[in-house]
Parts: sequence; C-alpha cells; structure tokens
Amino acid sequence: MSATAGPDGSARIRDPAEASAIHAKGYFGSLEPAGVLALDRFDAVYLAEMGRIEVLDARGHVIRWPELFRRAARSDPGFGVRYLVYRDLRQRGYVVRASPPPVAFAVLPRGGVLNKTPSKFWVEAVSERAPFDLGRLFELADRTRSAKKSLLIGVVDEESDLTYYRVRRPTPNGSLLPQGLSSPTVGTLGHDRVIVHDPAAVEELGRLGAYGSRVGARLELSLIESAYLARTHQLSLVQGSTGRTVSSAYLERRARQLDPMFLERLAAYEDLRRRGLIVKTGFKYGAHFRAYLHNPDHAHARYLVRAAPDRLVSAWPEVSGGVRVAQGVRKEFLLAGVRPDRSVRYLELERIRP
Repeated sequence: MSATAGPDGSARIRDPAEASAIHAKGYFGSLEPAGVLALDRFDAVYLAEMGRIEVLDARGHVIRWPELFRRAARSDPGFGVRYLVYRDLRQRGYVVRASPPPVAFAVLPRGGVLNKTPSKFWVEAVSERAPFDLGRLFELADRTRSAKKSLLIGVVDEESDLTYYRVRRPTPNGSLLPQGLSSPTVGTLGHDRVIVHDPAAVEELGRLGAYGSRVGARLELSLIESAYLARTHQLSLVQGSTGRTVSSAYLERRARQLDPMFLERLAAYEDLRRRGLIVKTGFKYGAHFRAYLHNPDHAHARYLVRAAPDRLVSAWPEVSGGVRVAQGVRKEFLLAGVRPDRSVRYLELERIRP
C-alpha cells in the first residue's frame, strides 16, 4: 500500500480501499471525505517501519524509513522519545492516538472501538534525562482524575528501554485516633534526639502513640517526633548539657542545621499524623517515612513516603529507585508535596506493565 508523504513525517493514503483497510485494522489515522486516510507522523512512521505502507514523495520516489523518521524528528524535537513509547504501546496491542496537550497520547483499552470506547490511559512520554517536575505531575494527575482516566508516564532510558509509572492522587488515612498525653512530659535534648525518662510518659508515648524507640527504661524520640509533640504541647524540652529549658523554636533551628529538609519533613509528618497514620522513619528503605494504617505491632507499613517541596524539580533516577524499593517490599510509594503554606498533597507512583 502506498501513501504520499507530508513535509513533517505525516502521510496520506488516497486509495479508498487501501485507506479503509489500514484504518480498520488498528484505527490508524483519520478518514477524510472521499475516503482519504490522513496519517499523523506517529502512525505514518510506525506503519512504514512495520512494512505495511510504502511512503512516496511528490515525484513518486520511495522515501526510505530513516528519512521519514528524520522528517518527523525535524518537525518535532521530542519525536524520538515519544515515538518509542507510541511504538511500544502499539506492539502491546493498544490503539494509540496522538493527543492534544497536556499529554502525548490517548490509549484505548484492548478491543476498544474508536469514537465509541473511552480511552483507558492518558500517556505522557519523557526521557530519563528530562526533569522530574513534581508540580507538573500534580497538575497532570488532577486533570486526568477529573477526566476519569488513568495517567501513565512512559520513561525512556538512555538504552531506549521503557519503564511505565502509573501516577495517582491518593488520600492516605489511618485508624489511629488523635489523642494526647494525659499530662505533658519533659524530654532531654541531645545532639540529634530527645530522651524521655518518665515511666508513665514512656508507656503512653511508646505503646499507645507508637512514638520513638524503647531503649531499656527510656524512650528515644527523633527530632521530627519531638518537634511534633512540642508543637502539640505534649512535650517540653531541657538541654541535656545544661539542664536549661529550651523552646520548640530552638529545637527546630537546631534540627534545620542538621537537616535542610527538616521543615518539609515535619509538615509531612504532622499531616500524616493528623490523618490517623502512625509514622516511623523510612531510613532503611531510602525514604523519609514509613506509614502504618494500624499499630505497627500488628500490621506492616502501607506507605513509604518522601517529603519534598510542592514544586520540586529533580531527576528521574532519584525517584525511580524509591519506587522500585517500595514495590520490592510491597509498599506504596508516596511523594508528599509541601506547599509554602505547609499544606500537603500526595502523589503516588507505581511501576507497572501496561
């Protein structure tokens, strides 16, 4: 079957019978009046690569596939990466249609009928070298949710392999009832932790609230936990070296010197606690927190959480490892995006095979 090339890698099949046959098997292109099939650059390059069409120039000469690909890439600098995602999804049996912004493609479910079956996925295609833009992912996830679709990000690595991430906007909630200490207690501030000695407070905080770690008869609290308890008026602080009372503001200044991300982590910790989750360190998993729906003595953590500024711009490799670790230990990976007003919203990334 022959098609006439456009200047941008697109093509048109003018024979009505050939046009109908190509369109019917895979819903390639758009049928125009008089039976002409207009193929966008993705459809045209793919069909040519698969040997299903022969693309001709205006003089009737065959355009070899590398030249057709170069035409498409000249017209669209991101074509090479997007084409790899398009090609992979087509090879998996999906009907893939180029989409207007904000995403690259709309993908029908297998067996879907064009113009009758709603698309299953919205798919964005990016290179692993592209910035990981958390703010944009929040916007895409919100728009996708409003449209009742699933959002996939197809990430193309430097060896042209693909990894797909499903992106969601979860609402994490646990079963821990908010409760404070029966009476405030005192903690002793050391270099990077706070120690509680009062036996009643150790019991309440450690067993009922699942704070800190029991070491002998004492309870050792992280600076995050201590700042939260101080802010909620359950803990007052004394300096270990002098015995003098210190303020929660002093504790937070001290913590920020040790951890530049302390305020973002604290905002995420506070929000997770307000949502009824029990929050423990995620250090062993390369995350800021692990979060439990129920008491850790009786349940495994549901989430691994990394706190970040709401408009974080980072690198994909810095995130992909966290997702892989979380799924390897059967947990969900959440990014807690902290806004300037300290409110928090969540984004879940899940590695999938579409």
